[in-house]
Amino acid sequence: MKMLRDIPRSGEGILGLLILIAIAGAGLLAPWIFLKDPLSIVAQPLIAPFTNPAYPLGTDTLGRDVAAGLLHGARISLTVGISAAAAALFIGTVMGTLAGFAGGLIDEALMRVTDAFQIVPSFLLALAFVSTIGASTPIVVLAIALSAWADPARLTRAQVLSIRERDYVASARAIGMHPLEIALRQILPNALPPVLALAAIIVAAAILTEAALSFLGLGDPNVVTWGSMIAEGRNVLRSAAYLSIIPGLGLLITVLGVYLLAEGINKALARQVARP
Repeated sequence: MKMLRDIPRSGEGILGLLILIAIAGAGLLAPWIFLKDPLSIVAQPLIAPFTNPAYPLGTDTLGRDVAAGLLHGARISLTVGISAAAAALFIGTVMGTLAGFAGGLIDEALMRVTDAFQIVPSFLLALAFVSTIGASTPIVVLAIALSAWADPARLTRAQVLSIRERDYVASARAIGMHPLEIALRQILPNALPPVLALAAIIVAAAILTEAALSFLGLGDPNVVTWGSMIAEGRNVLRSAAYLSIIPGLGLLITVLGVYLLAEGINKALARQVARP
């Protein structure tokens, strides 16, 4: 895709991409770098960072390796962020395409459903969903996706409404192409680029939402997440602030990388639109 080839021309885009590649690589290599379960107790509690070569980032209040938790937490954060964004974009593009292409009562009904989801703040919707259904990684992904699909749906609908009146769509109708085929082959591919530009923003918001849910004790208790690490560190914030600062920095750098990549995508999209 031309838009993806234009991303390296943006300094922000390439920097964000490098940050995310580094974090994703660290998360993927975590099981080989740290062979033990990150939830297992490996040493005495509260070893300060950079004082023991075996535990470079220290240990927490139970004696678990902070570095192991940080790398395993990176994998969970990126998995949740990317999965939730993919689900939200899928739901949003399907709903937006149906609403924009069908029009009439179908459009009105789907947009009212979209309005209903947009009325409730996204974090509160995810919080209510996880509190009701239960805390697990798939449930958290689904909750975040359900709270984030409305914006892609509205943007997709706006793009479809614009594209469906163009000459090549009228030509497809004239030769007897099936409406579903027109929607999927003629309209949707041309409506997707602006919608995909939202993906990075949704990923960043999903990572922050997952961390906030874990901080409140509503994340998956069977995995290490940055939010849960920050929450556990708040009880000893005065004496061992590193327990919250280290995962907080991981969260900050990851979200910064996503936003820089989003800026690169937006600039690439602007170049593509500006081309004659």
